[in-house]
Amino acid sequence: MQKINFAKMSGSGNDFVVLDNRKKIVKNLSNFAKKYCHRKFGIGADGILLVENSKIADFKMIYYNSDGSRASFCGNGARCISLFAYIKKIAHQKMTFESDAGIISAEIKNDMKCHCERSASWRRAWQSYCIKIKMPSPKDIKQNIKIGIDKKNLDVSYINTGVPHVVLFINNIKNIDVDNLGRKIRYHKQFQPRGANADFVKILGKNKIQVRTYERGVEGETLACGTGVVASSVISITKGLVLSPVNVLTHGGEILKVYHDCCNTFFEGKVYITFEGRI
Repeated sequence: MQKINFAKMSGSGNDFVVLDNRKKIVKNLSNFAKKYCHRKFGIGADGILLVENSKIADFKMIYYNSDGSRASFCGNGARCISLFAYIKKIAHQKMTFESDAGIISAEIKNDMKCHCERSASWRRAWQSYCIKIKMPSPKDIKQNIKIGIDKKNLDVSYINTGVPHVVLFINNIKNIDVDNLGRKIRYHKQFQPRGANADFVKILGKNKIQVRTYERGVEGETLACGTGVVASSVISITKGLVLSPVNVLTHGGEILKVYHDCCNTFFEGKVYITFEGRI
């Protein structure tokens, strides 16, 4: 039996088990993700993030959802694994890493003041850090798509920000049944065979929106979805409803920031190290 060190990390409530797998200690990644993401019998997380070797960047990011499915990208996960790599001295304050969605650049902008006792092994543990990443270029943008659900025609937009998203603008975001309606959008025939994440968006001002997301692979609402925050912001900007930079209020209550123009898309927000452990 080998011992595996891990960190439990959170990007605005989107939580992950993060570990260094450069020596290929973990082999069956799908089963590992399902076992240790379980919130009753495992560590509990929305997904597993693994640092692996890369020949073209500082490291490679591998991501598995809690249901054992592999995802090409995760925005909050990208911010978390960046901090992990920085603290473990795998990468510097400015870094690049591989993902299934392409090469990602990241920057550890600063660390917030720590009010808790720090462990000896992780001198920067128990702090929040501001992490900014350059997102994959949004693609496959389609607007004014009509889909039928529960005998209603919904006007939605589609976009890929590393993974596919369907964006629906609503006013009563507080009372929307995200799990029920989100699941129907996620499995709608229009978006098969891969399916899509479902984002529910409310415009709060010229630079502010609120987003709730049903995540594919987690199969439920999460407190924040990085690619969903970016997808919702880009669609809102494209429609002329808001201006960049966009402040995004997540379901977990934190504010994330998205910068977008014709050439570049950046995603910024806090990352927390919740605890460290050993399997």
